[in-house]
Amino acid sequence: MPIRIHNLYCDAQGESHWRDIQIDWAEENDAGKLSARLPATGIIFRQTQAEHDRPWHPAPRRQYIINLDAGVELTASDGESRVIGAGEVILVEDITGKGHLSKSVNSKMRHSIFVPIE
Repeated sequence: MPIRIHNLYCDAQGESHWRDIQIDWAEENDAGKLSARLPATGIIFRQTQAEHDRPWHPAPRRQYIINLDAGVELTASDGESRVIGAGEVILVEDITGKGHLSKSVNSKMRHSIFVPIE
């Protein structure tokens, strides 16, 4: 079974939407399964305060976001919302247009990792 990644992207009209991306396994050995190597240009650790809700904004760059210990609710400009829990991965690509809303879940501080891909 491949890994599912949430993908928030922007269409030509500037509207953001959700879709799912699958990361397939490229290799299997006695230690487990591995995907193909994906490009990345760094790693950023982030702590977000519990009361941190953001109005409409585009992502600052194309990047993977990995939630470590709490969730976030993200709403695309087409109205679809997703709660991204701890351990889940998002690929944000809505770097133009209206962007998305971000809302804390359960009033918890959140730690996450940003992995820029540009």
